Amino acid sequence: MENPENIILEEVKESEHFIENRRQFAYWFAVLISLFHIWINTIGILSELWRNSLHLGLLGALGFITVYPIGKKVTTSRKILDVVFAIVLLSTSFYIIFFEDALHARNEVTILPDLIFAGITVVLTLIIVKRTTGWIIPSIAIFFMAYVLFLGNWVGGDFHFRGMRLSRFLYRLYFTDEGLFGITASISSTFVFMFILFAAFLLKSGGGDFIIDISQALTKKITGGPGIVAVFSSGLMGTISGSAIANTVSTGSITIPMMKKAGFKPEFAAAVETAASTGGQIMPPIMGAGAFIMAEWTQTPYTTIIAIAFLPAIMYFATVGFYVYQTAKKYGLTGYSNSEEQSLLSILREGVHFFIPIIVLIGMLSIGYTPTYSAGYSILAVILSSYLSKNHKMKLSDILDGLALGSKNMVMTGVLLVGVGIIIGSISITGIAITFSQLIVSASGGNLVIALVLITLASLLLGMGLPVTAAYIMLAILAAPALATMGVSLLAAHMIIFWLSQDSNVTPPVCLAAFAAAGIAGSNPMRTGFEAWKLAKGLYIMPILFAYTHLIDGNWLVKLEIFGFGLIGLYAIAAFFTGFFLEKLNIYERIFVFIIGVLLLIPHLYSWIPGLLLFIISISYQRFYKRKKILNKADTTE
Repeated sequence: MENPENIILEEVKESEHFIENRRQFAYWFAVLISLFHIWINTIGILSELWRNSLHLGLLGALGFITVYPIGKKVTTSRKILDVVFAIVLLSTSFYIIFFEDALHARNEVTILPDLIFAGITVVLTLIIVKRTTGWIIPSIAIFFMAYVLFLGNWVGGDFHFRGMRLSRFLYRLYFTDEGLFGITASISSTFVFMFILFAAFLLKSGGGDFIIDISQALTKKITGGPGIVAVFSSGLMGTISGSAIANTVSTGSITIPMMKKAGFKPEFAAAVETAASTGGQIMPPIMGAGAFIMAEWTQTPYTTIIAIAFLPAIMYFATVGFYVYQTAKKYGLTGYSNSEEQSLLSILREGVHFFIPIIVLIGMLSIGYTPTYSAGYSILAVILSSYLSKNHKMKLSDILDGLALGSKNMVMTGVLLVGVGIIIGSISITGIAITFSQLIVSASGGNLVIALVLITLASLLLGMGLPVTAAYIMLAILAAPALATMGVSLLAAHMIIFWLSQDSNVTPPVCLAAFAAAGIAGSNPMRTGFEAWKLAKGLYIMPILFAYTHLIDGNWLVKLEIFGFGLIGLYAIAAFFTGFFLEKLNIYERIFVFIIGVLLLIPHLYSWIPGLLLFIISISYQRFYKRKKILNKADTTE
């Protein structure tokens, strides 16, 4: 009789062998996915429908074999089921390729196999979206599908919809550009994939370490240095990432321990990293998937989007930086110095080649090349420029790792953008977006301030359960037309919503970036979330400027005026929240500096000049009178 211990040992070996084989397969499958997207976005030719269906099939299959529910035991039968799901979802892509012509030959009359494959695609898409992003998006999609099929017929008034046959609805979701494989799928399979792949190559070549090193060198002598490192490095990391959670994990693993060592409380340290990392999706030139969607929906060149986003992004990061600086001064926290740190010159000498791909990307975008084409050449520039470095030359294994990393990083975003096509298609079919927009206008009485408050509240609610891109898409569809009817330009309306949607990362009770930072800091997740929400107040201030100033659509002289006075105003408002200007503030002084901040944010000379004079008076009072009073009190005490 065989020894039971030997049987268990054999089972463990078989399990380990299975896991290793699955890991190897997933790696090479991810490499293949990236190569396919590079081919189709450079020299390959496929119809939009075929490209997007393969995009979903490939990424969805990769998701099924690599992403497993957290906290649930993954059994062998579950692994086998997921492999079956992966194969079936991929087969639905090939069904479109092989049988689309037959559908056209029948004058778009669907037959039973068409409907079966369409239904399977919808169901598996919802499953993989739930697997990667949670249950909120699938639930919303199911609600809207029910609304199209029968719920709308039960609703009276403006939201009544008579319904649609299931066969017709599945046809529009599966075989047209109104559903799964519509505009968001196209953006995902082109711009977004190529830029995420570009970011993966930059990170794989050592770009992340370079950003941390240069941030430390630039800020080590500044009060609150470690916190400023977090702000500065996250701003730079946003240039190659565009993901708040990715920024938090990558830079936070270094900056959060540094901040704690310098004396910052764990919740505050984690919140600083969260707020700074949230800026990753508003920092050009790579601003996350939402920026590409904005460019498409507003018919604005992507180069214009990143140009107008630059100054507001600096203002946002400055706001977080002011908060860190004032807090450090208030509590007497010194900078953190590491004797082993390199000098700025030596860091630049060793890492100057990292600027080459960024210059190639921005240069090609500026002279009119498409974002996908520019990203493709920038990836090549990453590889070639790495050979100018002593320690970061990309070997074949590094290139393959970059290809695999790009696909794996794209799974969640890719299936999400395809999945929300169900929601977009349903909203388009029912016309509910127009009704909702009219409702906002009616509820606000045509008042822009009230409309902004309503949209902000909607963003807070959506932010509790949706990823940033999904929140932006939902709000843009439903609320942007309302803002446009109130005199806000279409681009400014979308930028307002884009910024408000970023609070998905810092809105308790569901704020994934804050939770990730709390895990690194060892802090309370909810307290970290509320602290990050407070630090990220720029997400609410800047949209007001977008609505009431020409920061988005003005000439550059006007923009620079708003930018300059706005920065001073943001420092004053930060002082109101921290209770520190140049010295600690009492309640009356805090109210006074808040008024100064508001005056400097109003874009008119009649408010700028008084605000600036009051700001100078406050500096003089703090520097000479109040500081002297504090010193005299200290001398008396001694």
